[in-house]
Amino acid sequence: MPTKNKASSPAPDTEVPHEQDVDSMLAGLLKTMPRLAEAGEQGAPGQRCGLVAIVGKPNVGKSTLMNALVGQKISITSRKAQTTRHRITGMHTRGASQFVFVDTPGFQTRHNNALNRSLNKTVMGAVGDVDLILFVVEAGMFNQADAKVLALLSKEVPTLLVANKLDQVNRRADIAPWLQEMHQRHAFAEFVPMSAKNAKDIERMLGICEKYLPEQAWWYAADELTDRSEKFLASETVREKLFRLTGDELPYTSTVVIDKFEEEAGRGKQKRLLRIAATIVVERDGHKAMVIGDKGERIKRIGTETRVELEKLLDAKVFIEMWVKVRSGWADDEARVRSFGYE
Repeated sequence: MPTKNKASSPAPDTEVPHEQDVDSMLAGLLKTMPRLAEAGEQGAPGQRCGLVAIVGKPNVGKSTLMNALVGQKISITSRKAQTTRHRITGMHTRGASQFVFVDTPGFQTRHNNALNRSLNKTVMGAVGDVDLILFVVEAGMFNQADAKVLALLSKEVPTLLVANKLDQVNRRADIAPWLQEMHQRHAFAEFVPMSAKNAKDIERMLGICEKYLPEQAWWYAADELTDRSEKFLASETVREKLFRLTGDELPYTSTVVIDKFEEEAGRGKQKRLLRIAATIVVERDGHKAMVIGDKGERIKRIGTETRVELEKLLDAKVFIEMWVKVRSGWADDEARVRSFGYE
């Protein structure tokens, strides 16, 4: 697995630049970057709408960024690589502008099975016809996995270098030489240092993205947040809880299939009631035991946490049942991968 190349630290006797000096260095570098959106920066009367792809290697914070930009959780997150497996669209409408964000799977280079070929196809399809690309990396770091994603990006589409997790960088002075190196790798339109967990950074990011949206009618209603169905969101929520509660024990190839998703009229104060049946698919009997846990405690907790989150997300009373089934080698079987909902 490639190691992360952190910006080198200065020798002990090297003078560290002051914060003002670092800011000046960054400002000077940013002035050298092309400004691809200058023609539209003043804005124009009427609506703006555009497609913005969020890309990067696994675990750089793409889904966290997506949820923050949309203003509600629609893309699942966990520490496990390849948590996001589908092209997920989230919308944010403010003023005259509608942002259509696309969260993509992290481009996978470690395993060449049918599942990963499907995921990588999704990434490549998402970056082909968009108005703006957010290339997400960890601030101050760049390795072979990042480079493989960068190589997919078209030079014809404006791309922002999003240096995420800036709050984890101890020395801001290290960012300037790293930025200069990144500028040599690709003609980025702009550099956006940020933390996806910082509300001010998210507001600033929306302002930057807005300049790149073409003038055209909105594609969605102003109150829509995603084009994905509630059934899909239920499946993703189960999978998130599965990964969060099994940690690194369970291989990433485990998946979730929704067998039943039925809506009924609510009772009392509840607007509606949802009855959901889900199957967790694993590749080995040992993985099944892992998911079920001692006396069924783990799968009960997966079910409880899923129910609580779905009730909040879907504004409904939720009843959910879960089973675990073993399907050996499904991730290498292209027909089975498609049958489980992957493109």
